[in-house]
Amino acid sequence: MNEDLKEMLESNKESLKLEAMKRIVGLIAKGKNASELFPAVVKNVASKNIELKKLVYVYLVRYAEEQQDLALLSISTFQRALKDPNQFIRASALRVLSSIRVPIIVPIMMLAIKEAAADLSPYVRKTAAHAIQKLFSLDPDQKEQLIEVIEKLLKDKSTLVAGSVVMAFEEVCPDRIDLIHKNYRKLCNLLVDVEEWGQVVIISMLTRYARTQFISPWQEDAMFDENNEKAFYDSDSEEKQGHMESKPYIMDPDHRLLLRNTKPLLQSRNTAVVMSVAQLYWHLAPKHEVSIVTKSLVRLLRSHREVQYVVLQNIATMSIQRKGMFEPFMKSFYVRSTDATHIKTLKLEILTNLANEANISTILREFQTYVKSQDKAFAAATIQAIGRCATNISEVTDTCLNGLVLLLSNRDETVVAESVVVIKKLLQTQPSEHSEIIKHMAKIFDNITVAMARASILWLMGEYCERVPKIAPDVLRKMAKTFTAEEDIVKLQIVNLAAKLYLTNSKQTKLLTQYILNLGKYDQNYDIRDRTRFIRQLIVPSEKSGSLNKYARRILLASKPAPVLESAFKDRDRYQLGTLSHSLNTKVGGYQELSDWPVVAPDPCVRNVEVVEPVRTLSSSHTFKSGSESEEESSEESEKTSSDSGKSSSESEESSSESESEQKKKKKTKKAPQKKNKPTVADRYSEIPPVTTPSFGPVKTYELLHHMTGKGLSAKYHFPRQPCLYQPSMVAVQVTLTNSSDHSLEEIHIGGRNPASLNIHCFNTIELLEPEASVTVSMGIDFSDSTQAANFQLCTKEDQFNVSIQPAVGELLMPSTMTEPDFCKEQSKLLGMNETSATITMATANTSSQTIRKQVLSVANVGVVSSSQNDFHRFAGRTVSSGALVLVSLELKDSTALLTINTEKSVVASMLLRDLKQALTQA
Repeated sequence: MNEDLKEMLESNKESLKLEAMKRIVGLIAKGKNASELFPAVVKNVASKNIELKKLVYVYLVRYAEEQQDLALLSISTFQRALKDPNQFIRASALRVLSSIRVPIIVPIMMLAIKEAAADLSPYVRKTAAHAIQKLFSLDPDQKEQLIEVIEKLLKDKSTLVAGSVVMAFEEVCPDRIDLIHKNYRKLCNLLVDVEEWGQVVIISMLTRYARTQFISPWQEDAMFDENNEKAFYDSDSEEKQGHMESKPYIMDPDHRLLLRNTKPLLQSRNTAVVMSVAQLYWHLAPKHEVSIVTKSLVRLLRSHREVQYVVLQNIATMSIQRKGMFEPFMKSFYVRSTDATHIKTLKLEILTNLANEANISTILREFQTYVKSQDKAFAAATIQAIGRCATNISEVTDTCLNGLVLLLSNRDETVVAESVVVIKKLLQTQPSEHSEIIKHMAKIFDNITVAMARASILWLMGEYCERVPKIAPDVLRKMAKTFTAEEDIVKLQIVNLAAKLYLTNSKQTKLLTQYILNLGKYDQNYDIRDRTRFIRQLIVPSEKSGSLNKYARRILLASKPAPVLESAFKDRDRYQLGTLSHSLNTKVGGYQELSDWPVVAPDPCVRNVEVVEPVRTLSSSHTFKSGSESEEESSEESEKTSSDSGKSSSESEESSSESESEQKKKKKTKKAPQKKNKPTVADRYSEIPPVTTPSFGPVKTYELLHHMTGKGLSAKYHFPRQPCLYQPSMVAVQVTLTNSSDHSLEEIHIGGRNPASLNIHCFNTIELLEPEASVTVSMGIDFSDSTQAANFQLCTKEDQFNVSIQPAVGELLMPSTMTEPDFCKEQSKLLGMNETSATITMATANTSSQTIRKQVLSVANVGVVSSSQNDFHRFAGRTVSSGALVLVSLELKDSTALLTINTEKSVVASMLLRDLKQALTQA
């Protein structure tokens, strides 16, 4: 295999080399080792083919560290590539250079990073920020020079660079807070537009920063003025100032800016971002504002179990200090049968924390069900939770105690054992008489086999031996018989029981005690031998023991403090929420502690920035162009200069090519100052690809905006069922805009969207739409595999109209081509919880193969799988956003049919089943 690839790489044909590199990158993606091909691959690093060059750099980034000597031979090529006109080649060259972990090239790397930090492309500057961390780990002595580069990059206004440079700051110099001062407000304002993982890093850094720069909003005498934010912006702030001076605490406007700008991120689809904002509010927000995060955290509980685990740990810590936050959502923490044990235990922890006089009866009813669980560890944890509820809420102590006593007759040993241990702790907290419970435990003692439970009963017998004077000696007699066969923990308690009974009832137990002490004296375990010798000297008077036995009663029969039943999460708040240290409850490497609030706030003027006039100004023709237009133009420019296809859908690539092309546009405008005629709407949109109407009939069109509501502007939309050109995870939507008024409409464009994180690729702004004219434009919307409506504003120059596009579940799919054996193979992997089926009565008109296909395709955008059986119809598709497989099969049985849908997306399955059922049963 490798020999074939080597031959292809050494071929003179570019197409063969490109095919070889695609296969090699495919092997790497599958985890296969392709390091043997390094010499053959590295030869192609100077290729003129951009696609080939990109793949070579992908390979080199992966193996440059392993094959350092060979990589060093090509270092001059990498240095030349740093000057390449194509931004992706420049970035890839820097990435490879920083992957060669050889100290000798540190000066070259440093020079390359400095040059890249000043590059016109934000994509290259982002790569420079990543390279800083690599160089620092290779040579920490370069720290001072790297800090200078970080300081420069922190001033960058590109959202693409922000997250990466803050990550470099956190790695290299997290203590240099002074670098953040001037950039604080800019980072707060850019936060919403930064990519998700960058948001997480920035929020974490800003949390630490805020704890050093602002005073605590948690002061008891703190008062909050609702107009506080307005005072920062309003012109009449001086009038309000005198009003505020009487208040002991006023939140710093920069503190409020951070809280305000992070709040929208609670709607983020990335769970890490939501968790970061939650911890920021927990550590920085006034106590009455923290509850804002509650709904968002509860929403995360619908995610994967790994996410649930981390979120529940954080909620458990929060719920100890502030029960009221999560009490309204108590039902969200009820345990489900499908939950894993560690998830169940955490939910149990939270329910116990939330328990109070008002809801305890509901919680205890829930706990009664949990005790019957087949999961032994969970049942045991439930009993401990009941014990905690009993100690925390005195009104239900007796009820809980009686319930635990009833559990002693349970067939399950684990339940009985845990009940005994918890009863023992509860009896210690209750000084009143509980001899009946102790007697009951003595009766069932012989049936209990778990060592910890037996030891607990024996301890209770000894501790309260004076309350059960007849039973305790008899239990000791039984124990003397089985002493040698017992577990070590039980033997120790037998010795203790014997000693206590010797002191309180020596007539009956003197000989028994001596017998047990003699057995213990020669036991195999040295702990038991030591305890036995100590007890003998303590309780049996002798010349050697001296005056020690006078204090035997005070030592052995002293009243003991009751154990405190506390939450395991009580002391976890010493770690920052959302960190690995908090999750593991131990300080891990790299953890940075949150500092205490300063008593006096440092000077806020350090965050003031002088307003500098912008160096570059766009020509008037640019100001009317939307982002997508400039992206198209910039990609055309980059194709001419670097012969790069550049049709990648990633935002980073679009924004970086945009900044490069702006420089070239300036040159063009100087050369050709004459104005072109304003293009008409027909010219502007003539390049839209024609809608391919599916074979099953007309496309369904939906109304987006009625001409009455839209003041003359009407809009209709349909789903063309074509792959979205802008981003693979988006659903293509075509909107037809019509001007029904008697005057021209100007600047028709997409405005605000709800939620703000909704990912929409907007159509280009329509400068002018004549009366009675209409135009069709393309959009892309990422519905995230949900039928939830995409709400946004359709705007003209004068008005804004709220509209929404709600997709049918079938439009969230794209067809998938596969053979019948592949279909059956994939279907076998998606059984159980991933299968939804229903038996339906087919309409008489829908029994032919052609009609069935027509009806199914009218509902869902799926591909037909050819079937060898006439009574079996199969269709395959994938969800557009996540690419999850959706398999539909229909098995005909006379007048009925079995409709089955197999997919991981259970909500999609149930909705699709409903729609298909309706289509197939109606004539």
